[in-house]
Amino acid sequence: MSERVEVMLTEKEVDERIQAIGEQISRDYAGRQVHLVCVLKGGSFFMCELAKRITVPVSMDFMSVSSYGGGTSSSGVIRIVKDLDEPLAGKNVIVVEDIVDSGRTLSYLLKMLKDRGPASLALCTLLDKPDRRVVDVKVDYTGFSIPDEFVVGYGLDYDQRYRNLPYIGVVRFD
Repeated sequence: MSERVEVMLTEKEVDERIQAIGEQISRDYAGRQVHLVCVLKGGSFFMCELAKRITVPVSMDFMSVSSYGGGTSSSGVIRIVKDLDEPLAGKNVIVVEDIVDSGRTLSYLLKMLKDRGPASLALCTLLDKPDRRVVDVKVDYTGFSIPDEFVVGYGLDYDQRYRNLPYIGVVRFD
């Protein structure tokens, strides 16, 4: 089976929306520092672009959480592959994710991070698929709500491919 990628959101649309989210975060956290926690690997592209557009002081950390493996849907089994390097106590934490799908992974992750004592905890995602939600997760900053399509680009992958696309595309299987 082969696949092809159709553009869903152009590079310009993605760039403009990230700018708007950065401006909103800068207003919401005026006078404070934010600590961005990137969920690897997919979130890295989005977090780097977002951080450049936030005007308040920013610090960053990275963690890797997996629930997919090599497939196109969540396995439901969540595992921490790489934990944070720094404590979160007293920090204004924003978890930065590429996509919120079923909500299982983010629900687990947010509960775990809340137990680490941050001053505040928010969730920012480039893409949200509310139609796929199995577990309710509050998303504080959303780039785009999208339909239930398997998407790639801007950090999102299909079996480790297509992360480097500068736009969001839909994978079509032939």
